[in-house]
Amino acid sequence: MYLIIFDVDGTLVDSQNSILHGLQVGFDAAGLPMPDRQRALSIVGRSLEEAFSDLVGPAYQDKVAMMADAYRQSKFSRREQGLEIDPLYPGAREAIERFHAREDVLLGIATGKALRGVRHMQEVHDLHGMFATIQTADTSPSKPHPDMIFRAMAETGAEPGRTVMLGDTGFDMTMAREAGAHAIGVTWGYHESTRLNAEGAELIVDSFEELDQAVAELFKFDEETV
Repeated sequence: MYLIIFDVDGTLVDSQNSILHGLQVGFDAAGLPMPDRQRALSIVGRSLEEAFSDLVGPAYQDKVAMMADAYRQSKFSRREQGLEIDPLYPGAREAIERFHAREDVLLGIATGKALRGVRHMQEVHDLHGMFATIQTADTSPSKPHPDMIFRAMAETGAEPGRTVMLGDTGFDMTMAREAGAHAIGVTWGYHESTRLNAEGAELIVDSFEELDQAVAELFKFDEETV
């Protein structure tokens, strides 16, 4: 059995605007200036507390918990109001459906989101039943720690050589490398391809349409059947 693990933010869904909104709420709650857009988005993929910790630096670590809580409360409120709808990237649904239809492939998620956020994404985009394993910040250390991939492989019975992580950040690539799994980077997310390559990407794709061939190359699939 093969296992394809997807990151969420910056890989499956374009969530940059909602992430920036949440970060702004957190910085406002702490009375601190918001970093510029590029700096703020550089932490996407990290768990929430670790993201704020990285952004505020050593001088304001005492404010991290408050900022993370403000972010979470804002997310919950906006979801209740129907305002938190991050669109899927072009081709994401089709790719998920193609691979889910294969008898020799299982799909998973490994994300810095909380499980509540993943469930919301599944509900909004009707993706229930597609993923055999879902790993989140609720139960694992922040990326790039490899725990999420270890858990995903344990839950599905997949071996490292038959597992691939698809993500848009160096955190995803490092996590895969340290778990002994394959890594495919995507260029439509938050980190440049040079960083993805430097941190362990074996292949880089520019669209979901290229994913089938990339996975076939890593897993030695018969490309005509992918």
